Amino acid sequence: MVLIGLCAPLLGTVPPAQIDPTVRNKKPGVEITVRNDDGSTTQRTTLMGTDSLGRDIYSRVMYGARVSLVVGFAVGAISIAVGVLIGLLSGYIRWLDGFIMRIMDGLMAIPGILLAIGLVSLFRAGLGTVIFAIVVPEIPRVVRLVRSVVLTIREEPYVEAAVSVGTPLHKILWRHVMPNTVAPVIVQGTFICASAILAEATLSFLGIGIPTDTPTWGNIMAEGRQFFRVYPHNILFPAIFLALTVLAVNMLGDGLRDTLDPKMSKRV
Repeated sequence: MVLIGLCAPLLGTVPPAQIDPTVRNKKPGVEITVRNDDGSTTQRTTLMGTDSLGRDIYSRVMYGARVSLVVGFAVGAISIAVGVLIGLLSGYIRWLDGFIMRIMDGLMAIPGILLAIGLVSLFRAGLGTVIFAIVVPEIPRVVRLVRSVVLTIREEPYVEAAVSVGTPLHKILWRHVMPNTVAPVIVQGTFICASAILAEATLSFLGIGIPTDTPTWGNIMAEGRQFFRVYPHNILFPAIFLALTVLAVNMLGDGLRDTLDPKMSKRV
C-alpha cells in the first residue's frame, strides 16, 4: 500500500481529476475512447470503471492511497508524541496527575468520531484540519497507556537511585522512564494509524473531510453511493483497498505486539 501511494503517478492511467462526460459510469473492463489534449483519440480499457463524471476510478483509488496513508501515519506520530509527553508528566508528577487525567477522561467521554466532526466543522475543511480533528480524540488513549507504565516504573529501584543522587527531572524521564514505554506505544501507534484511516474515510464519506477535488477512498465512495445499485464498482474498489489497508496495519500491530512483548515471545 505504501508503494502504491508513492508510485501513484506511475500506476495511474490518467489524471485522477480528469473529467470526460462521454465515458461516464462505464463498468470495469470496458473499452473506451479517450480524447487527448491534441485532439487525437486513443483506446484503453477501464480497469475499475469510471464514475458519474467520467473520471477513472482506478487512478482515483491509486491517488487516494496517498491521502489515507498520510493521515494514518501523521495521526499516529502526532498522537504518540503528544500522548507520551503528557503521559510521562501525569504518571511521574503526582500533583499533575489528577488535573491531567480529568481532562483526558472528559475527552474520552465524547465519542471520537463525534468529536472529530465537531472539530472539523469549526475550521476550514482540509488535510490539516482532518488530521487535527482525529488526533485530539486519540491523544487520551496514548496518555492513559503511558501513564499506566510510568506509575509502575517510577517505583523501581534504579529510578529511586537516580532521584537520590539529584538527577534532574527531564533526564530521569528521558533516560530511565521513557525507554520502558517504547514497546507498548509502538503497538498502540499502529492501531491508532488504522483507526485514523477509517476515521478519515468516514469524515470524507460524510462530506466534511477532505475536499472532493482531492481523491480519497472516503469521498470516492460518497460520490458513488447514489449509483450503488446500478454501478456498484464506484464503491466496491475503494472499499476493498480501505479494508485491506486497515487489515494490514492491524496485523502489523499484532505482529509487533507478539515480538515486543516478552510474555508473548515465551508462549511462541
